[in-house]
Amino acid sequence: METTLKKVEGKYLTFRLGREEYGIEILKVREIVAYMEITPVPLTALYIRGVVNLRGKIIPVVDVRRKFGLPEVAASRDTCIITAMVEGKEGEVLTGLLVDGVSEVTQVAASEVEPVPALGEDMKLDFVTGLSKTKGRVIVLLDMDKVMQGQDLEELQKLEKFTQDAKASTKKEG
Repeated sequence: METTLKKVEGKYLTFRLGREEYGIEILKVREIVAYMEITPVPLTALYIRGVVNLRGKIIPVVDVRRKFGLPEVAASRDTCIITAMVEGKEGEVLTGLLVDGVSEVTQVAASEVEPVPALGEDMKLDFVTGLSKTKGRVIVLLDMDKVMQGQDLEELQKLEKFTQDAKASTKKEG
């Protein structure tokens, strides 16, 4: 177990969903942008809010609250989008993660991480790499590649390809 916990050691960007704090590896994060208008895309999964145009690049946005089955809340001035690279079968996908707010970048030591407790066969939490007890609070450490896997990634990759194809056809017309 010691070697598994050593793998989660490192720098994490922490973000909030309600009163809970989560962390993703800083190496996955590209940037943090203020909440902006999200264009819905029909026939996508409920947790995929749509796409944003970020400096000419169309990026799919995942509502992390919806993905985790949490109740929706109105956007606040702290609401933001974390752009992160998620590894799929066909390579990396730049994905926007809609969160309630960003907390900080924090260093997590292996000694501060507890393994995820077993919650029974029905509760598969393989996307949680550990629970960090940092600065008197608990941070749920996430493996974004496992949070967004299988069907989720296929949907994001289709959406990314769709927007690239649409952009290419618009250029041809213009």
